[in-house]
Order: sequence, then C-alpha cells, then structure tokens
Amino acid sequence: MQQQFRMRKNGHFQRVYKKGKPASAREITLLYLKGPKLLAGFSVSKKVGGAVTRNLIKRRLRAAFREELPKLRPGLYVIAARPAAAEAPYQALAKSLRYLLKKQQLYQEQSL
Repeated sequence: MQQQFRMRKNGHFQRVYKKGKPASAREITLLYLKGPKLLAGFSVSKKVGGAVTRNLIKRRLRAAFREELPKLRPGLYVIAARPAAAEAPYQALAKSLRYLLKKQQLYQEQSL
C-alpha cells in the first residue's frame, strides 16, 4: 500500500480506537472514523501468533485493503486481526474485509 495512505502515528490509532465506529467479523475487526483524507492502519496483537504469522497477516490485510482503496470514502480506518485470522487464507480475509466495509456503508456512492 502506498505511503500516503498509511497511518503511522499512535495518536491516530488511539483516536480511532476511542471514537471510531467498530464492526467485527470472525477474522478481523474494522474501526472507522470520518476524516478529510483516507488513512489506514493495521493492528495484529501477539495473541494472534509469532512475528512471522503477524507479518503474514498484515501483508494479506494490506493487499486486500489495497484492492478496495479506490472505492472507499475518506476517513481513518483501523483493521485489527483476531486470533482466527492466523488460520484464515487470503480469500477469507479479503471477503471479511469487503463484508465489513459494506456493512458500515464505507463505499462511495456511484454517481450516474
């Protein structure tokens, strides 16, 4: 994912965790907070697995989010992996992400 879309500051993460709107699926939790530009952060705790597993999950989530990027509304997104994400293949993570984005109505409306 391009650097301009990455959330890096701890303050941004904390603000989304406190004020963001959450939605959960089996493998991931999505938190969203309205904002002027699109930034995304990915969080995978040590409960999910070791460093190799956590990095693999983050790479898969970034790839799945990158596919949806042009269709999304601006704002702050935090995608947090749950322990079930360790055994989930890429397709399951991508499907869960699309489901949560649709559930929270975060896709831009198509103007005709």
